[in-house]
Order: sequence, then C-alpha cells, then structure tokens
Amino acid sequence: MTYTGDVTPGGLPAVRELDRLTIAKLSVGPMDNNAYLLRCRTTGEQVLVDAANEAPRLLELIGDAGLATVVTTHQHMDHWLALEEVVAETGARPLAHAEDAPGLPIKVDPLADGDRVSVGDCTVEVIHLRGHTPGSIALLYQDPVGTSHLFTGDSLFPGGPGRTTNPTDFTQIMDDLEAKVFGPLPDETWVYPGHGNDSTLGAERPHLGEWRTRGW
Repeated sequence: MTYTGDVTPGGLPAVRELDRLTIAKLSVGPMDNNAYLLRCRTTGEQVLVDAANEAPRLLELIGDAGLATVVTTHQHMDHWLALEEVVAETGARPLAHAEDAPGLPIKVDPLADGDRVSVGDCTVEVIHLRGHTPGSIALLYQDPVGTSHLFTGDSLFPGGPGRTTNPTDFTQIMDDLEAKVFGPLPDETWVYPGHGNDSTLGAERPHLGEWRTRGW
C-alpha cells in the first residue's frame, strides 16, 4: 500500500518502509498529535518522536522490540503527555533540546543543533528551529538511497510555520526555516509534522513569501 501519511485519532498507524528505516505514524490524543516510531530495518532498534499521548497505544505500537530513545520535539504539553509512562515502561533514553528540557515532566538528556541521534545503523540530525518555542527541533533523516525525511514537530506544517505569539518569534522561525530547511534541502524532502497531514518542501516552498507577508 502506498504511504500517504493520512492517519485519524484512534485509527491504525500509517507505515512507510524505506530501504533502511521503517516509519510508523500514529495519531494520538484529542489534539490529533502525530507520534512517529522509527525502526532500523537492520538492527531492529527503535526511536520514538514525541510520546504525545495515549501511552497504551504507543506501547502497543512499540511492541516487544523495545525502545532505545524518545525524542521530544518541543516543550508544549500535548507533545509529552505520555513521555513519563513510556520511558518508565521501556527504559528508553529521553532527549530534547536543552532550551526546552526544563519544561518537560522528567529529566532528559539535552540536544543541540547538529547533534545526531542513532536509530540502529541509521542516524537522524537535530535541527534547532527557534520561534514556536525556544528549543523546538526538527529531525532529519537523509536516506542514502532516496529522498530526505524531516520530522518538524510544530515548526512547519502544510500551509505555514508553527504558531508564534509575537513578530520577533515569527521572524525567527521564518529565518531558521529558510536558512536550515528550505535553503539546504531539496523539494523532494518529505515533511512529517506534529499534527495533521504530511507535505513536501516543494509543495510549501512557493508560499514562503506569502507567509512572510501575512505574518503567521
């Protein structure tokens, strides 16, 4: 079945099989949060992006293979409500950007821009995108035999950047998106946001000027 990224609250995960990595997307909680389980196809090691809600469903998705790491994309509560329970049940190492770490319910190991998180034989790169929160991050998987895959948390959605509350933060998120995402990455890069449907950088790139003009 072709992967579309379409998931619904309470529904089945959407699963994408890459050459070296499997991506499972699950919608959890009343705010339709997306949680992503990354699994190395060689070693079976798994990493969860955002233990957002509904710990029992996340633990079912993780299954018997265990969980090495949980990465939290930012400090907003709807993205970590299941973090404590998932970590307690799996023993996974929790990670988040240092600037957002104090806002999380448990102690986490800090991340910085440019850090790499291993998923078995694969790695994802941390991209610090300031504006939605001080420590918001995206995770980039550069498939050696395919396109790039970008997990953007609440920093980039189909139709615009993540929510900001003042002009300074809006300018910051747009500057970071243009410098660190739209600048270096190709149009084919697949975007996996923290809520809702997926997109590609190519679909969003023509609208950067519109976003700047409207201010959100």
